[in-house]
Amino acid sequence: MNKNDLTKGSIKDALRRIAIPSSIGFLFNTLFNVVDTYYAGQLSVSALAGLTVSFPIFLMTIALASGVGNGATALAAIALGKKQQDLFHDIAKNAIVLSLIVAVSLVLVAPFLIPFLLQVSGATGEVYDNGLAYMNIVIYGALFQILNFTLNGLLSAQGNTKPFRNFLIVGFLLNIVLDPLFIFGWFGLPALGTAGVALATVIVQALGSLYLGFAFIRSSSFVASMFKQAKINIKAIGGLLKQGIPVALNTATVSIGIFIIQFFIYRYGSDQTIAGYGAAIRIEQIVLLPTIGINIATIAIVGQNFGASLFTRIDESIRLAVKAAMILLTVGLLIIYPFAPFFVSLFSKDPSVIAEGALYLRIEGLAIFTYALIGIASSVLQAIKKPYFALIIGVGRQLFPFLVFFLLGEIFGLGVSGIWWGIVIINYVAVVIVWSIMHVLLKKAKATAVASEVIYE
Repeated sequence: MNKNDLTKGSIKDALRRIAIPSSIGFLFNTLFNVVDTYYAGQLSVSALAGLTVSFPIFLMTIALASGVGNGATALAAIALGKKQQDLFHDIAKNAIVLSLIVAVSLVLVAPFLIPFLLQVSGATGEVYDNGLAYMNIVIYGALFQILNFTLNGLLSAQGNTKPFRNFLIVGFLLNIVLDPLFIFGWFGLPALGTAGVALATVIVQALGSLYLGFAFIRSSSFVASMFKQAKINIKAIGGLLKQGIPVALNTATVSIGIFIIQFFIYRYGSDQTIAGYGAAIRIEQIVLLPTIGINIATIAIVGQNFGASLFTRIDESIRLAVKAAMILLTVGLLIIYPFAPFFVSLFSKDPSVIAEGALYLRIEGLAIFTYALIGIASSVLQAIKKPYFALIIGVGRQLFPFLVFFLLGEIFGLGVSGIWWGIVIINYVAVVIVWSIMHVLLKKAKATAVASEVIYE
């Protein structure tokens, strides 16, 4: 049986086959960022804080990359589910072209946007300087980063997440060597500080584009003659934008949410609070890693079965995804909760940084399951071509906190802890809303399913 055909066979096996390599890959991607954070912490508290305040800006690049990549995954999976190879190649070529357009546009506006966003975050002095030095270089890797997400999206639609896993593992290992090489100036090279972190990232991403491009060409669904004949057209790019823009904006709202968080951190806390928060979210990201793989698998499996109008398999996919996520996150929570100060201390020995980071982890641990539930529901909405609903929830989830943080921090006098409790409350409200929307839209899709549905609509 063709393993790329996710409309047949065991869903549990397909979920495992796609999610495990993807989760392993993103584990090393997060470890890549952990290495960056670790070395920044060795430089100074201001360097660690500088990387933290630049993170939401960097996340905007990820937002654009994930928008194009997830759009390509969903549409390519549906095309494969319909057994339309020509349409798959049409989507692939236009997704790659769109990646290049988006990346070049981002590089052109970045010099004007980055200083403004760092100032909005509240960064000043050495923290601002470190953040700017990092972003001024890392932004040039946007071309490779967006292309990597797109190529991975086209491979994931086929149920193949191993190439991206391999790239992220090798990238992590390279980063261990390249970071100190450029940061501290080994072997006679100039010591670049936080700019060296960025240079290492750009080099790794560029090598990744070469490898993933080769993996896509060698993939079982790729036919060179079909790809060559595929036309660059507005209809295909429009379809990708229709799928990708909500995902990109949804991820971008996370950046806005982090800007809001950092605004209130500086209102109630200090550079040590920012540094502790930066270390803590790296630890949180490691715990959440399995859910990323599950989300990618959900888009691919639900997308292909939606294309084939197999709704019973879609329901089963959702149940299995939720079950797997809950089990894995429970294990992660049991590990980090009692040892939160120790994990934060791996990044900084400053007692204030450790205390602030541990506080975040112990309160945010109560919300850990909400991230998985929101991610799975958003993946299903993406796969059934209803991504705008997830965007609406995302906007509310990131903007509403301004009021909640002010209420808890200012009116009730909880200070920094009010920020963390606010995130917990908002996430649980978001789960109820997004799952209600998902169930309604799935019920409607089942009632109106038409196998010959046009993909771009």
